[in-house]
Amino acid sequence: MTRSFKKFEVNGTVLNVLIAGQGEPVLLIHGFPDDHSVWRYQIDALVQAGFQVIAPDMRGYGESALSKRVRDYHVSNLVKDLLALLDALKIKQIAVAGHDWGAGIGWMLAIHHPERVSRYAALSVGHPCAFVSAPMSQKLRSWYMLFFQLRGLAEFLIKANNWSLFRKVFGLPNYEEEVIQRLSRPGRLTAGLNYYRANVDMLFVKNLPSVKMPVLGLFSTGDKYLIEQQMQDSAQYVQAEWRYECIEGVSHWLQLDAPERVSALLIEFFGNAKL
Repeated sequence: MTRSFKKFEVNGTVLNVLIAGQGEPVLLIHGFPDDHSVWRYQIDALVQAGFQVIAPDMRGYGESALSKRVRDYHVSNLVKDLLALLDALKIKQIAVAGHDWGAGIGWMLAIHHPERVSRYAALSVGHPCAFVSAPMSQKLRSWYMLFFQLRGLAEFLIKANNWSLFRKVFGLPNYEEEVIQRLSRPGRLTAGLNYYRANVDMLFVKNLPSVKMPVLGLFSTGDKYLIEQQMQDSAQYVQAEWRYECIEGVSHWLQLDAPERVSALLIEFFGNAKL
């Protein structure tokens, strides 16, 4: 398997990007508190199916550069990061999958730049308008977004007592220590929290356009942070083919908890390149 990491200077930052395989390109966008490695199982499966996988560490994560200003983490700027990356790779159009914050970024990429996205797979997080209009139960599950606004205090409380609050809230078995080690590096936890701080306006979006490409919505019943309705209601914001799949009994990190199922769904949706 051809696999390499490359650094790209794009949009005023430096992104660390895993490029693996050959064939039709697929862009995988991770969320909080992850990096490209959250897609580890899907990367291998997609490459074996004949795709080329492009999996960046998003701005502030993994081995990509930190940004000092909170506003640099606004979703509009994160979309620009990805557009500049695609331009650097000379890719005019690409299939995209996003999870958590990566799904939110992916939706905005698909909404505002439909010519660049051939197909979109959204994991866990639905269309921004569907998320915002979801019932009170979703707002209650999103309590941590308000907590993350407490600059400095949130960082202190999250890391206190050997990251006990983080462990309790996020509960990442077999993955927890890896994430904590990454976030313990200078500036990395703050960078992740800045995604929430820079994008408070996303909680009030209205009348965003529908997307024009086929969309696969993936949800998991064990998700503690999101309700199923916000993903199901995304169907009304998709003008093309809409497919919904729900995986029973797995957590928010469905790529890790149900890797074979998620990989198979993505390969089928994107079209097995070897067929």
